[in-house]
Amino acid sequence: MKFTKRRLYFGILCLIVTFALSNSTTAQNKASYEVLADAALTKIVPTSFYFAGQSAATQMRNTGAARFGENHYVIAGLVDTSGYSTEISGKYEGFFITDSPIKFGGKELNTGAYGFGFSKSKINIFDLSSKLILSVSTTDDVEMKRPRPLMMTNGVNGIRLYRGKIYVIISAK
Repeated sequence: MKFTKRRLYFGILCLIVTFALSNSTTAQNKASYEVLADAALTKIVPTSFYFAGQSAATQMRNTGAARFGENHYVIAGLVDTSGYSTEISGKYEGFFITDSPIKFGGKELNTGAYGFGFSKSKINIFDLSSKLILSVSTTDDVEMKRPRPLMMTNGVNGIRLYRGKIYVIISAK
């Protein structure tokens, strides 16, 4: 009888461990990310973007998108700001869209569509009326060989959003 109880307890313990491990794998998959390319990229990137009362065309060659988990996306792209006033074009370079809350440079950024611009050592996030929402420090990637004006790559702690050789880390919240 004691032998049977031990086997039962051992079986229950094995089930609990198996369940716990499968849940941790699911959690890791939810936090996984993938930088999109080619057809997947062009499928979700908007061809133009509205900001501060004007619409600007997207520079498709300077866009990036990433999928977080199964179906959450982050999209960024540079736009043609030549028609914008100097005040707007001086701080606004592109758009940033996220369909779920994320960590942006270690700070929380809610779901939404935003404008962004880089300054010396920061990236600034603006709401659609051009009000500053968030400003985070960037990191200089001195080993970057051939920087592009804007791109996304996989990083150790999340997605790296680059503007030239400087970047900010984007991760799941």
